[in-house]
Amino acid sequence: MMLAFALLLALVIGLSLGLLGSGGSIITLPVLVYVAGIPAHEAVGVSLVVVGGTSLVGSLLNARRGSLDLKAGAFFAVSGLAGAFVGAKFTRLLSASALLFLFGGLMLAVGARMLLKKETDTPPQRCRPWRCLGVGLTVGVLTGFLGVGGGFLILPALVLFAGVEMKRAIGTSLAVIAVNCLGGLVGQLRYVRLDWLLTLAFLTAALAGMFAGAALAGRFPGSTLRPAFAWCVLGLGAVLVAWNGAALVGAP
Repeated sequence: MMLAFALLLALVIGLSLGLLGSGGSIITLPVLVYVAGIPAHEAVGVSLVVVGGTSLVGSLLNARRGSLDLKAGAFFAVSGLAGAFVGAKFTRLLSASALLFLFGGLMLAVGARMLLKKETDTPPQRCRPWRCLGVGLTVGVLTGFLGVGGGFLILPALVLFAGVEMKRAIGTSLAVIAVNCLGGLVGQLRYVRLDWLLTLAFLTAALAGMFAGAALAGRFPGSTLRPAFAWCVLGLGAVLVAWNGAALVGAP
């Protein structure tokens, strides 16, 4: 029963990635740990497969529509790939509670940012190589460390630092997420073994959501969907921080 519910949530994750080009990966790790019952360190690797595979398909769908900026995407992807590989080695240094506590804090920051920031109001910029490479490296480390795609950072960064128009930024963000997840997964597989049958089941569900999200992307404006999703992220982040914070300080 819980596995079926977790697979349903994986479909929602794919739907979010298809509609918004970001956001879905932030709930993947909590779903895998608390709903599917996968140990936290292994769940990071599973998350990278699910988010990376789904994002790859989404980026190809957007590329067919011309919604992909290869130049900006290449800068972010090259540095992000290296950063994700390096970031993966730090996951093992933390306990499960510490890892999930940090993840909850990240969710609070992301949820607040999604509510307060409007990327479409940002004036266009030019893609400056060193700045794009630096941002890509930072997001890549985060991807390998926590198993998130980093789209919530990549998407606004593409608009802010690379001058990519919003619709093209969604497709480009998905491509960068896919590359970052590959680097993180290669790094994680040095330390964990995945249940590939379960992983592929989650990936299949997420891909179904991605195709649905891509088909619906033109019908539902992100300005409507983003706040609702942001509140969900904030709520889940608060639970993770409180639950794992109590575990860290030894509270009953």
